Amino acid sequence: MLQTSTKKTFRFYTYFHLVNLLGLQAKNPVELLEGLKKVPASSIYYHTHRFLRQHQFLYPEPPNDFAYWLINVLNLENLGEAFAGIETVSCKNIGTLRDAYVGIITEYLKTDPSIPNAPKGEEFQFMSCRTFCLPAPYFANNLTEFRESLEKVSIHSLCFHIFESRIRLDNGENDFSAWLKSIGQPDLADEIARLDPYCMTLEKLRQKLIGMVLKFERH
Repeated sequence: MLQTSTKKTFRFYTYFHLVNLLGLQAKNPVELLEGLKKVPASSIYYHTHRFLRQHQFLYPEPPNDFAYWLINVLNLENLGEAFAGIETVSCKNIGTLRDAYVGIITEYLKTDPSIPNAPKGEEFQFMSCRTFCLPAPYFANNLTEFRESLEKVSIHSLCFHIFESRIRLDNGENDFSAWLKSIGQPDLADEIARLDPYCMTLEKLRQKLIGMVLKFERH
């Protein structure tokens, strides 16, 4: 397991993804459900989080790939909106998010007998990603150094420590909160944990984090 911190020092990382085509596709809701059940967690993550990196200055962020395909290819607006309406931040890990999608589409298939097929060439292609971590040249031993580093790190580093950690730690916690607890800052850790990072751009998230840390620095 990647160690982003010791008891006192937080090490910032950044990352990049190697995207893989899984060779699994869906042409209708039934096949989408089958795929959702069997693909690796990295596939669910890719299809729900890639917009964070590709459209990091947009708010609200575009819908996830599943919702986009259901609405724009199959014209299943209600089902697509149900997928888009899942509060990702409330899902403690990718398994919880997967279960939510499976539950939505299972209920849909019980109540709506229509199963439209996608036009040829517009099937949903399941993809996944392999994450490669790289150390960033920033460390923090206290709140001041942490804030100063937050001002300098890339948005990809923020994405890694806030979003990617939900897979790596598998408990819904982000790296920043975990470290802050370890240095005796549980209140700040809890404030950051309560943030909904999905409802703002990554640059807005950076400014929000800096402001929160600054408030505790002054105490």
